[in-house]
Order: sequence, then C-alpha cells, then structure tokens
Amino acid sequence: MSSTSDMGDFQTVAISSLTQQQAHQELARLADILNRASAAYHRDDAPIMSDADFDALRRRNAQIEQRFPELVRQDSPEASIGAAPAAGFGKIRHVRRMLSLANAFSTEDVEDFVTGIRRFLGLDAAAPLAFTAEPKIDGLSLSLRYEKGALVYAATRGDGETGEDVTANARTLQDIPARLPDCPEILEIRGEVYMTHDDFAALNARQRETGNKVFANPRNAAAGSLRQLDAEITRARPLRFFAYSWGETSQALADTQISAIERLAQLGFCTNPQTRLCQSVAEMVTVYAAIEAQRASLGYDIDGVVYKLNDLALQDRLGLRSTTPRWAIAHKFPAERAWTRLEAIEIQVGRTGALSPVARLVPVTVGGVVVSNATLHNEDYIMGRDSRGQPLRDGRDIRVGDWVEVYRAGDVIPKIRDVDLSRRADTAPAYVFPDTCPECGSPAIREPGDSVRRCTGGMICPAQAVERLKHFVSRAAFDIEGLGAKQVESFWRDGWIATPKDIFTLKDRFGPGQPRQLKNREGWGDKSAANLFNAIDEKRVIPLSRFIFSLGIRHVGEATASMLAGHYGSWDALRAALQDAQDPESAAYLDLLSIDGVGDVLATSLITGVVAEAVEIDALAGLLTITPPEARASDSPVAGKTLVFTGTLEKMTRAEAKARAEGLGAKVAGSVSAKTDLLIAGPGAGSKAKKAADLGVQVVDEDGWLAMIGAL
Repeated sequence: MSSTSDMGDFQTVAISSLTQQQAHQELARLADILNRASAAYHRDDAPIMSDADFDALRRRNAQIEQRFPELVRQDSPEASIGAAPAAGFGKIRHVRRMLSLANAFSTEDVEDFVTGIRRFLGLDAAAPLAFTAEPKIDGLSLSLRYEKGALVYAATRGDGETGEDVTANARTLQDIPARLPDCPEILEIRGEVYMTHDDFAALNARQRETGNKVFANPRNAAAGSLRQLDAEITRARPLRFFAYSWGETSQALADTQISAIERLAQLGFCTNPQTRLCQSVAEMVTVYAAIEAQRASLGYDIDGVVYKLNDLALQDRLGLRSTTPRWAIAHKFPAERAWTRLEAIEIQVGRTGALSPVARLVPVTVGGVVVSNATLHNEDYIMGRDSRGQPLRDGRDIRVGDWVEVYRAGDVIPKIRDVDLSRRADTAPAYVFPDTCPECGSPAIREPGDSVRRCTGGMICPAQAVERLKHFVSRAAFDIEGLGAKQVESFWRDGWIATPKDIFTLKDRFGPGQPRQLKNREGWGDKSAANLFNAIDEKRVIPLSRFIFSLGIRHVGEATASMLAGHYGSWDALRAALQDAQDPESAAYLDLLSIDGVGDVLATSLITGVVAEAVEIDALAGLLTITPPEARASDSPVAGKTLVFTGTLEKMTRAEAKARAEGLGAKVAGSVSAKTDLLIAGPGAGSKAKKAADLGVQVVDEDGWLAMIGAL
C-alpha cells in the first residue's frame, strides 16, 4: 500500500499558522513521502500517488521552505530529479543534467513565471518576449547521443545526473534514427518515449491472451517496454518518440527554440505538431485551452502544456535552478473526475504499522481508466477534518454507501474528493475507525502530531513483517533478482523467512543436501533455485546507503539514507554513533542533528529503529560486506565552497550570479560567517566586507569572480 495515508492533512493546514517545530516535522514527512513517490514513478514505473497529489504536496513543501528557509533539508524534494537508476542496466552519466520542470496550475502562475523572467533579466514590461507552447507528453524521458552523425548511446533520465543505458532497446524504435545527416559533430537529442492509446489497448489484449502482465496505463507500458533487459521484447512493443530538446551540442542548432525544433524535424525526428509560438501570456493560455480541448482526441496521453522562452541566448542567461530551468514551466491540467458509490472501507497495514483506509468503489471510468479503488488517506480525512480539527469538504464525513466524487490525473491510485449528502441514506452509520490492528489485534495508537494511527505489534504483526521484507528486497534496497513480493509472501507464510537475515541463510537451510530443498518446492526447480541462491550471494556486498534504506526505518527514505552514508562513511561508524546518541545531551546526538535536514523527529526515529532491533540488524550486517559511499570529484574552483555576494553587481543580476555559483557546485549564503570561503563584493559593499576582513575571508570583486569561474 502506498504512503498516501500520510497526506490527508498536508493540504489544508494553513502555512501561516505553522510553528517552526511543526514546519520542521512536516518538511521531514513531506521529504519522505515525495522522495518515495518520485522513486516509484521514475525508477519503478509503479506510481504510488496521483500526479495531482504529488504536485500539491510538492507545492506545499516549496511554500513551507520559502517561509522557513533555515529549515530547508538536504534531501528536499526541490533538490531532486527523478530517481536513481535501477539495477540491471549499465549507467551513463549525462554530460548536461536532465532536469524536471517547475509547475503552473493557473493563469496567475503563468503570469508570475513571465514576470519572474523579466525581473531576472532586468527587462521592463514593454520588452517583447516570445514563448513556445507544446503538449507535455506523459511518457519516459530519453537522451540520445550522436557523434559524427551516428547514435552512440541512449540513456534514461535516471536521477538527472546518471541514467540507465538502454541503447540496444532504443535502436529498435522506428522514430529514432541510427544516423543523422548534416548535424553537429556532437549532438544529444532529448525527448519522450510514449505509447499511443490504440497501441496500448492492442498490447494489453495480447498480454491477456498470453497470460502476461497487463499494464495500468500507457506511460507504465512505455517505460516498462523500454527498460527490458531483452531488446527483442522492446522491439515487439509499439513505442514512439517525440524529440523536443537537446543536451550537449558541439554547434548550436539555431538561435530560437522554435527554429531548433524545426531543425530536429529536418534531421529526421518526430516533433509535436501542436507546438505553437506565443507572444504574450494571453496567447499562451489560449494555446493551453486549445490543447486541453483536443486532449481526448490526440491519441496519446498528455498532462499539461510546456512553455519555453523562445530566445536561446536569454535561456542561457537565465540558467538553471538545482532541479529545473528558469526559462520553462509546465502548465498542468486539472484532475479528471467522476461520481460513484462507496461499497466498503478496508484497512491495510503498512511496514511502519500505518493503518491506511482504502475505498472500494462501484467501478467507474475516470479519464479513460476504470477505477474501483481510491485512497482515503487517514481517519481524519474520512471524518471531514484535518489533523488539527479544521473542516475538510465543509466538514462532510464519508460513509459506506455514500455517492462520492473520485478524481485522478494520470494516476494509479485515485482520490475521493467529495461526498453527495443528498444521496445518503438516513440510516447510514458514521464510519468508526478501528483502534486495534485488523491483522494482529494489537492496539493501534495515534501519537500527538501524527495524522496516522499505527499498529503497536511491530514484527509480531504479520502485515508489518511481510511489508518490511518486501521493502528490504525492493529495487532501491537489496533488489534481489527472483525474490519479489510474491516470493517473499510465500516464504514468510511457510516459515522459511521471518526477518531479512533469514534471506541470507536460505541456501544453508534449503539448499543442496538439506532435508527440504527449494528446488522441490512447487514452482521451483534446480535452475531457478540455483539462480536465486546466486542472486542472494551477489547482494552480500551492498552500498551503505542502500543498506540503511533497506532497514525500513520511518522517515528514512533514499535521499536521507544517502545523506547519512555520506556523513558517517561506514556502517560501523553510524551504528556506534546511534548507540551513543541515545542520550540527547551527547555529542553523538548533537552531531546527528548537525546534518542538514536531520531534526529531532528523524533522529529519534533513526535511533529507535536501529537500537531497538540492534541484535537482528547486527546479525544481518555480519552476513554482509557494506561498502562506503564513493567520493565524487569536481573540477570547479568553487565546488563545495560557501560564497556570499554583497554590494552592486554590474555585469549580471544578483539572481543570475547566485544561479551561476550554485550551478558550479557552490553554496550561496546570505551572511558572512566563519564558514564563508569567498565574498564577492561589488560597489557599495558595507558591513559584510568588513566582517569578511575581520574573519580573514577571501574577498574578490565582480571581475575577479568572473575570472575565477572562466566567465570573462
């Protein structure tokens, strides 16, 4: 079950009313939920929440960070792109990062986008600015590198810096030329792999006939088809490719976005015929409305319209944020909705013990997809209130038998938006949320400040035990080939594995020469059993970040696990530090809190999660070789340094200077301290320059700064 049960109160609590401690806790929860959701969507092709929910929570996260900039976490969702590449493919590092896009949800957001560009560039309202507008394809991002006209490799976006090598698969797509005529010596083409509605329906029909997996939607089908280890499977799938951008080039394609797209078409790529050039916000919004009106008849899935500044020289000046370009934005479509009847409310128990209510619905078609289940988030959401008692849906609760409004926006797990009280039976009882676990009968309690009720049974709860084992073997954790969710459930049910360490003793207990052998189990044989044992042995060497994530500790997602691995360097060091950090006055606890993004909530969860199960975790670690994180070098002269700008900059705006510094790996601070490495001082520098001199901080003028980074 997804973590959507943790989300119900996020979107309704006024940010202006948050205390600093509340904001700190909410940012931790948002980081965990959003980073897990991003990995599920981009890496696993198995979304756990709707696009609309993800966008709303990410927008709320950004708003909280804006109000409390001192609380911005190292694992902030605003600093992530996609997800780490999956195992099973070679890795390719992008020469130029593949970024995501910021989102707009209204005309006002689009106006703010254009106004922000004018402000950044120092342009007044009368200066002409043109933008392209094109459909936002709901597919899988792909980068194609051509050298001397020949396709050298193809890579997925991955985490934006490193993607999966899918070259052999990409060569099977008819829309991707093997050679390009008359093109720059080095040219990276970027675009989207997708599947049309007709091809998707035909593929699923064939899958059903052969008893194979049926895909949930065209995006999942396209992503799953491109990421096959056997390229012949990809060849048999009806994949298409739209080109809309580029990465590294040895020679500019054109001076404008629209001309560059025309050049891509001349090179033999399919480009979107709906792309338009707009001279104003009014024209941009008009194109948006026109594309939305054609959405159902396009024949492929889109979830919005992308606007890009047309002048490429101005794009270069605007540059990039940490994860998004300043010169582009995605204007998202609203969610699609339908009404149906709620037949039942079921409770599912997750690996952290969270009781998640799921709505069972009379099947209804929403946006072309048949929906029979929807998330209900948590007990407060059902009762028509947020976790602080404020009303949701004007206080209307949700009851079994109600007519409810369901919405989705390209999602797998839809959401109930509203309820029609006029159609409710007078005898319909209010829903009573259970206070005991439906799986093990243990008390289910709700801690102060938590929106979720949790089972207290721990590992005696069968649901928690199984879900934690599933998490342990998931892609971002140990990713053991041949040991998926079904195998875990089967082995657990029959008593073959109870905890993660039991996985690494399977061969000793059920291998060759044992009274009971895996090869004799139904559905297994000599080869499949040997393959599983070999796959398990291959994962006895595991990176530290993956090991930390595999433990399934609450609030510790992939980004947090990587952050902890980088700080402590080894499992022994982290294990010892957490043991010492049980005392909140200890140096170990203070050191844990000093990590950017770690607060009391995450620290307590981490300490409790490791120390409480120390015997089991130590036994597991003893069966493994846990490798330290790799050091990453940078040739930027300011990478890793803390910079401060002061005074008047004459050759670029302050925002432009900050963006350039961050793009080179520097951290830009607002004030001078002992941690400051460099002060860039323009005319009018005052107290900051004096403080820098007092602290012995290096000071350069704007020309010195530009010379340092090779920009003169």
